Amino acid sequence: MAAAPVFSLTAAAAAAAALAFGPVPTRARSQVPPRRRGTVSLRFHRTRPLTAAAATGGSLSSAAFHGECFVVGDNIDTDQIIPAEHLTLVPSKPDEYRKLGSFAFAGLPTAAYPTPFIAPGEESSRYAVILGGANFGCGSSREHAPVALGAAGARAVVAEGYARIFFRNSVATGEVYPLELADTGASKECKTGDVVTVDLDNSVMINHTSGKQYKLKPIGDAGPVIEAGGIFAYARKTGMIASKSA
Repeated sequence: MAAAPVFSLTAAAAAAAALAFGPVPTRARSQVPPRRRGTVSLRFHRTRPLTAAAATGGSLSSAAFHGECFVVGDNIDTDQIIPAEHLTLVPSKPDEYRKLGSFAFAGLPTAAYPTPFIAPGEESSRYAVILGGANFGCGSSREHAPVALGAAGARAVVAEGYARIFFRNSVATGEVYPLELADTGASKECKTGDVVTVDLDNSVMINHTSGKQYKLKPIGDAGPVIEAGGIFAYARKTGMIASKSA
């Protein structure tokens, strides 16, 4: 298995500082309520449990997400995640951000994936976690791919491996946690609709439906950036660049 892409906070700081007075980021965080670590976004999922511990009655890490998973295979490319015809949508506009989420995984072939990620007539998905195989997010470098998944309500992607640019875009936008499995096989053993818990602090995914557990590679330095809401929010939070109120 290819090594997980490395995300350096030094590189993040340099990039954020260089762009601080440049083009506006794709998504304007001030227009969308920030997510907090250990919770699941309530933008669209008002019935989803806030934490794994609350849902299961256990005492898991506070940095955990719980819900149904959506399972895909190897080599899921960005055109399958968000087809090119929807790239005219501007995520910094709340209505277009929601619309972008409604098209998440619209490019998947229905013959191979008869269960849609977004139910007909809905803007968001019931699936909190996306479980994939190798080379997830390959293809073009479109930043809209992780943004669409986050806009649909997903909190984490758990895969056997990632295309480097998708991993970096996920961290930079703060939309989803790109978590890598320590071993192969989970995407073939798990099924769409299985109830899972992703525990970040303990680096484990628990499939409550099958009773199996899967070890995850630690998210490392990328974790605090995603938790803050992306590279710009993290840079402002840590003083790397001036805050908007300064």
